[in-house]
Parts: sequence; C-alpha cells; structure tokens
Amino acid sequence: MIEEVSNYLNEVRHDFSKQKLDEASVKDNPIEQYAKWFEEAVGSQVPDPKAMTLSTVNRDGVPSSRVVYTRGLKKDGLVFYTNYNSQKGIELRENPHASINIFWSELERQIRINGVVEKLSEKESDEYFASRPRESQIGAWASDQSAQLADRTELEEKVKQYEKEFEGKEVPRPKNWGGYIFKPDYFEFWQGRPSRLHDRIAYELIDKSWSKKRLSP
Repeated sequence: MIEEVSNYLNEVRHDFSKQKLDEASVKDNPIEQYAKWFEEAVGSQVPDPKAMTLSTVNRDGVPSSRVVYTRGLKKDGLVFYTNYNSQKGIELRENPHASINIFWSELERQIRINGVVEKLSEKESDEYFASRPRESQIGAWASDQSAQLADRTELEEKVKQYEKEFEGKEVPRPKNWGGYIFKPDYFEFWQGRPSRLHDRIAYELIDKSWSKKRLSP
C-alpha cells in the first residue's frame, strides 16, 4: 500500500492555469491584499476560507502546526482565539514568533505569513466570547485544551458540570481563554501558473513600511 501511494504521489500531476498575479495588480499593503483575496475566496464559495494553518515553535526549537480560524482582521494583523494554556498558547508565551499558511486550492492560491503574536485586550476577548454560541462557551470551560483525558466520558461530564453551574446565567469568559492578534512582518502571495512557473509576490516590513518584490517560482 505504501508503494502504491508513493507511486501515485510521484505520477499524478496537476497543472495550474486559472489566474495570474503581478506587481501592478496587487495592493501596496499586504493586509489589504489578503482582504481582497479573502473576499474573492468567499465569492468563489471556497468551503472554509477562514481556515489557516498556524505554526508555533517551542523553547527547544521544535515546530508544531494546527488549523485555526481567522476571526477578525485589523489594520495591523489577523485575529484568532484559543485557550491560553493549550500547546499553542504555551508555545506563544515561550516564543511569540509564528507563521501562518493559507491554501485555497479551488483558486490555486497560497498565502504565507510570518510575524509576532500578541494577546488582544480583555475587553475584545470578552466581547467576542459573548458573541459565541452558548454551547461553545460551555465547551471553553469544559476543555483543558491539549491536556490528556482519561476518556470521552470525562469531557462530557465536565460539560454537564458547567451547564449546571451556569444554568439560567450568562456564561463568563474563562480567564485562560481569549484572543490573539498575529502582527505580520512578511507576506507572500502565491498564484499557481502553468508548467510550475508560479507567480510569487512577497512583502517585507522595513522601517514600518511595506516593500514588495517578485520571487522566482
């Protein structure tokens, strides 16, 4: 089976031909360019345009990646929420430098982002938490994200415990749960092109100004 899969990976080819990307067509600010591409992804009915792969690095230099949802966009970065005591939360405390990868295969597009992650204010985290479905609010209390569970029943019992505790009340935000803003210093927009001659436009933040350039595929 391993050999069959390996053969498939080596033999199956996909050529890219849908669109192009050049220096004249992109925005001067990469966050605005991300917003443009995101709107196009939504308009093209990409199944899950909010999904992005967030990579962190622990104190020993070991990387770890997982998919999270973009939950907001600001002039200086992308917003996401999580448990501060999760693996990614711990690693971000140890090393705030991180990277993001977004791949929209339907549009043959990829976005790579490097930057530094900072916590949002408690007010912003409170406001977002209050907007979540009640079931998700209870889940934030019940889940010690990334911690080991004896079994599924343990988690379900904790959900029942917090449902009872907050019955008839608003669910407050747990202090160990909240938002981050990913502040980028590097963006790369990749557009698939025929014969693997892809378009790559990179932005680098230099002295608080964005500089853009074309990269070889």
